[in-house]
Parts: sequence; C-alpha cells; structure tokens
Amino acid sequence: MSAHLIALRQALRRLGRKPVATLLSALVIAIALTLPALGYVLVDNVAGLANGISGKPEISVFLKNEVPPDRVKAIETSLRIDPAIAALRFVPRDVALKQLAARGGFADVTGALVDNPLPDAFVIEPRNDTPASFEALRKQIATFPEVAETQLDSEWVERLHAIVVLARSITLLLASLLGAALLIVTFNTIRLQLLTQRQEISVKLLLGATRNYVRRPFLYFGLLQGLLGGVLAWILVAALLQVIAPQIEALAQRYSIALNIGGPAPWQGAVLCAFAALLGWLGAGISVRRHLHDGLVID
Repeated sequence: MSAHLIALRQALRRLGRKPVATLLSALVIAIALTLPALGYVLVDNVAGLANGISGKPEISVFLKNEVPPDRVKAIETSLRIDPAIAALRFVPRDVALKQLAARGGFADVTGALVDNPLPDAFVIEPRNDTPASFEALRKQIATFPEVAETQLDSEWVERLHAIVVLARSITLLLASLLGAALLIVTFNTIRLQLLTQRQEISVKLLLGATRNYVRRPFLYFGLLQGLLGGVLAWILVAALLQVIAPQIEALAQRYSIALNIGGPAPWQGAVLCAFAALLGWLGAGISVRRHLHDGLVID
C-alpha cells in the first residue's frame, strides 16, 4: 500500500508540473468520449419514451362508410364474445374527429370540413400477444364485409424499438473505435514520459528498484489522466444537452410527441469516468510493457 501511495503522489506531481499539457491531453480524451456518451444519453431518452408507451399492442378495425347502426351493434356483440379478445372499445366517427382536432393540431382543418371523412372504428386488445395470434385475429376480423381495413397499432412502436437497438449498437461501435484511439493517445503520452525520464529510470534500476516500482507511477499517471478526461467529458455532455435539449423537445412537439431530454444520470457519469480511467490505465500499461519490459528505455 505504501508503494502504491508513493506512485500515486509521483503521478500527481507529474500531472501538476505541466498543467497546460495535462489539460490539453485530458481535453483530447474528453472530446473523443463526448460524442458516443452524448449519443448514448439521447438514445437512452428515446428508449425511455418507447418503453413508456403501452406495451400491449392493439388492433384498430375501421368500418366502411354508411354501415347501419344495427350492423355496427351486431359486429360489436360478435367481437365481445370472441375468446381471443381481451378488451374492446368502440370509437364513433364523430368522437374520432374531435380527438383528431384536439390531439393532432388540425382544429382549423377539421373545422373547415363539410362532411366527416373518418369511419367508425373498434380498438381491440387481443388476449394473446404472440405475433401469430395477432395475425390470425386480424385476418379473422378482416373477413367481416363491413370492415374496410385493419391495422396493428404497435407496428410503429416496434419500429421505434428497432431503431433504438440499432442506434445503441452504432453508439457502442463508435465508443469502441474512439476507445482504441484513446489507447493510442495514452500510449504515446506515456512513451514520451518514459523517454524523457530514461536516465532516471536506468539509475533507479541500477540502485535496485524493481520494474513494478518503476512502472507504477506511469500506470497511475495514465489512470488519472483518463479519469480527468472522463470528468471533462461528463461536463461537456451535460453542457451540450442543455444547449440542444430544448431544440429536440421543440421538434418532438411538432410531431405531438412529449419528449423530455434528461441529463446524464449519476451512474452514467460514473461509468463514463471509470471507462476513461480504464482506458488510460490500459494504454499506460501497454506503453510501459513495450518500452520498459522489452528494454527499449534501458541502455
């Protein structure tokens, strides 16, 4: 423990000797991490929107125009006694028009209509949520002569989930590529440190210092530099979200989507800092092994 504390103090002194260079190196790490971290937070917010939508898919059944009320009642009775249907809701055409005017922002358009173009509809919640049972029930309902069209309302939700999964995969791939770039940055930074202190390292080894004793300060240097970069990346992500969140929310409102962009959660910031510190540690370890253990630093 004493040896690790000594190595940590040495690493802190090295960082403090050149504050400008330390800050610039940390900024390089922060900028590289900001893009995937920002993308992940945005995707996480969209995923929360998708998960907040009712996960129970529904089938919308649109009737043809001018269907007599007695036939509508007969269809409703037939559907209610169907064991494959868990719940049923009838939406008259007048109610549908009012809902469209209220929710869709088309009050001016609907007010100018002479006739109501919307049909009567049933909203059905199937008892079984397997895709095969959904398709079978939809085809069964479509056989009614009064039915004009059937639509599975959860299709767009499934598409949204698929887009979220794809965006997360792209974000993780981007994070992996930038992580590899950060390893190279840390590798070169530690390499310069090793070459600068080449003579000092040789003297320490001649006086009996072990290789572990020599390499510990460099490992802590890489870890602290990565940690500092992770903290700066967290600050940058929070600042950028404050700038772009209102614009994204305003765009979502134009499509009648209630989207609230939240900042990075504490656990996300902790993971980001830990990931950056790990990259710094790994980059330093690879560089030290390459230049110290292979004898490239020692004459």
